[in-house]
Amino acid sequence: MLTTTNNSTTTSRALTSKQLPKITPWVIAAASIIVATIISFIAFGGFNIPVVAVLAGLINVVAVFTLSGAYEGRRKATDRVATTVVTSSFILACVPLISLLWMTIAKGGAAISFDLLTRTMLGMKGVLDQQYVAGEATIAGGFYHAIVGTVLITAMACVISIPIGVLTAIYLVEYSGKNKLGKAITFLVDVMTGIPSIVAGLFAFALFSTIVGFIMPDAAGIAKTGFTAAVALSVLMIPIVVRNTEEILRLVPMDLREASYALGVPKWKTIVKIVLPTSVSGILSGITIAIARVIGETAPIMVTAGFAKALNWNLFSGWMSTLPTYIYDSQLRPVSPGDAALASSERAWAAALVLVTLVMVLNLLARVIARVLAPKTGR
Repeated sequence: MLTTTNNSTTTSRALTSKQLPKITPWVIAAASIIVATIISFIAFGGFNIPVVAVLAGLINVVAVFTLSGAYEGRRKATDRVATTVVTSSFILACVPLISLLWMTIAKGGAAISFDLLTRTMLGMKGVLDQQYVAGEATIAGGFYHAIVGTVLITAMACVISIPIGVLTAIYLVEYSGKNKLGKAITFLVDVMTGIPSIVAGLFAFALFSTIVGFIMPDAAGIAKTGFTAAVALSVLMIPIVVRNTEEILRLVPMDLREASYALGVPKWKTIVKIVLPTSVSGILSGITIAIARVIGETAPIMVTAGFAKALNWNLFSGWMSTLPTYIYDSQLRPVSPGDAALASSERAWAAALVLVTLVMVLNLLARVIARVLAPKTGR
């Protein structure tokens, strides 16, 4: 018995001995960046970000493998190299996101103001932007109408797509039983997931143009409304909601359903009382992510709702602007050309900051909903 204990102790020491300090990988990474920076200055006469990134990565991998292999063994060295590659890939993936957020906050934060949030572009003239660039006046105009349009169109898209998406997922999971109709719906959902957004916009506009054409042949142009844009966005939202809800419903243990059936509870009531409450946090989280996905669409809104300078609360009449189309229009067609176009650019960056903030809030809201409504575990 004593011999067995001694052997296990020896094995444990052999497995845990000769380990580098936990801070070693970070020290090697910092040293690699410093060395790569020095090489960049020597070879290219300055700090070159792509060159430094590539050289630092290569130096880091070689240094980690060499040091770990000499001290910890080849097996541990291979494991550390794999960890280093995965961590470096994650950091590289975060660089574009952080750069985008930093630029949006830096440029949009400097331009945003209360006036931009509460005014529209109605009555805007190029001379006002020229005066602003010359320092003779404050910036005029704003995107309050675009914020209202974004909220109204997205809300209507949710009203259309959420019931359809959730009910379709319930049918696929609870009723289809992998029959031909279920397989056909699954195939169509997969196809809809890959549809370009501009195609969804063309579909919605063509649909309502045809309907209006039958009623008023000479007024097909009035099909451009906020409601048409909401239908286009719902075409993009439905497959996301269906897929997410379907996967969440499949995670509900079958034992819960069978226990409910054993007590004589009808299937529809089992779904309403057992399945949906159990999966509601995941469903709402997926819906929120789907909303964040479509709220930034530009192409379908351009086709279906056009561009508007004035505030429009009516989804069923007149053109409407959203934040993405406002940004696009401001950059493509500034109010005043030349140097005065800087004013339109600043308004566009401020609108971009508001749009990014909305998307981030929706994603954070999804996480909060998932945590609050998640089924409680434990005693």
